[in-house]
Formats: sequence, structure tokens, C-alpha cells
Amino acid sequence: MGWGFLGIICAVCAVCCAIGFKKFVWFLSIGYGFAIIGGAVTILIFALCNGWADGAVWLLILQTLLFIAYGCRLSGFLLFRELKNKAYQKTLNEDAGGAKKMPFFVLFTIWICVAVLYTAQVSPVFYRYYNFGTAAKASHDFVVPLIGMAISVAGLLLETIADKQKSAQKKENPKMVATKGLYRIVRCPNYFGEIVFWTGVLISGVTALKTVGQWIVAILAYIAIVYIMFNGAQRLEKRQNERYGDDPAYREYVNRTPIILPLVPIYHLNKQK
Repeated sequence: MGWGFLGIICAVCAVCCAIGFKKFVWFLSIGYGFAIIGGAVTILIFALCNGWADGAVWLLILQTLLFIAYGCRLSGFLLFRELKNKAYQKTLNEDAGGAKKMPFFVLFTIWICVAVLYTAQVSPVFYRYYNFGTAAKASHDFVVPLIGMAISVAGLLLETIADKQKSAQKKENPKMVATKGLYRIVRCPNYFGEIVFWTGVLISGVTALKTVGQWIVAILAYIAIVYIMFNGAQRLEKRQNERYGDDPAYREYVNRTPIILPLVPIYHLNKQK
């Protein structure tokens, strides 16, 4: 299982997301992006130092760069939005239950849990190189990880485009949710893009996972991120219903547009009045 290596990756992720001690929602936002970058770079160092990537260094570097691009986009976007957008700061405070200080034990528990989760999320890539490096006879599979990376790139592009479209539409009409572009197809295209990104990461490692334990770690991490995205969409829908629920145009939009998965007729995650 490579528990020692995973432990070090987890420690790096923990350090990278420790910014959450300043504001606990940062454990799951800004610190999230930093942790993914830290975990990916640590995997790169391990693989290069131990010869795990012989014949596939180029693939390892591409996968690392993809994680770096993902983390920089996520943390950079969230940090800029929080510092510049007062309305978003208010939303974060509401989600965090106001400015009330959380007990250190609670913060510490959240910190450890998210560090473990972020480690598990990057584990498919870790196991691809760890298993190759510890096998007596093995050959790198290039096709499946490249397919996974292509899917992840598509997810990253979806998130980027969705965030830009939403920002532009909110400037144009701050009294209505975004309904154009990707938002014509699905109400939370950024959350859908996140699911697509991590689907690609999981796929990139499926041909390398060897033991039941490795499969459990990878699958549980994927299920967790899908659950988090659906939970985020549910909370967003609740806020939007409170703010725009009396607007007929909003009601028409949400009743005909899937909330998170395109073409899947799931329109609401909260009980409707």
C-alpha cells in the first residue's frame, strides 16, 4: 500500500491546507487547491527519486502539471473572488455559520479529515508509479492515463469557462442567476466540471490499482468528492431559492434545467414549495 509514502503526502497536504485555521472554510476551498498541488509535487519527487517513472517521466510530469494547473486555478480564483467580492464574503460567512470562532479541536479534526481526503484523491496517480516501481516486471500503460488526463482537462476547462461566464452574467444582471452559456445546459456547470476532473483522475489510475485496499482508497475518495459537489449544489439551490424564489423567470429556469448533471432530469435537491 505504500503507507509510509502516503503518510508523507498526507503531511504535505495538511501543511498546504493549514490556511484553514485562519478561516475554516479555507480548508475546503483555497487550502484545497494548495493541498492538491503539494500532493502532486510530492508524488513527482518520490517517483523521480525512487525510479518509479522510468520510461514514463514525461507522463508523470504532464500529470503533475495538470494538478498544478488545477490547484492554481482553484485557489487563485477563490482567493481573488473572496478578496474582491463582498457579496461572496457574506455568502462564505453564512455557510460558515457567521464569524463565530470554532473550537480548536473541531478545526483540528476538519484539518486531519481533509488532508486524508486530498491524499486519497491523488492516490490513483501515486499508485500508478508506486506499483510500477515496486513490481519485478511491469510496463507502463500510456493509453489509459492519457485518456484520464484528457477527461480531467475537459473538466478543468468546464470549471474555468463556467466561472468566467457566471462572473460576466452577474455583472450584467446581479439580480438573477446565470442562465446563459453552459448554464443553459446545467445550473451548476462548475460543480459538474469538478466531478469530470476527478473522474479523469480515477480513470488514469484504474489499470494500475492492484490491491483491494488501493481500490477502496481511490473509490472512496471519488465518492466523497461527488457527494461534496452534490451537497454544494444543494446548499447553493437553497440560497438561490431564498433570494430569487419569487421570480417567475427563475422558477421557469430551475424547473427545466438539470441542477448538476447535464441531460439527467434531476432538477432539484431541496423540497420545493
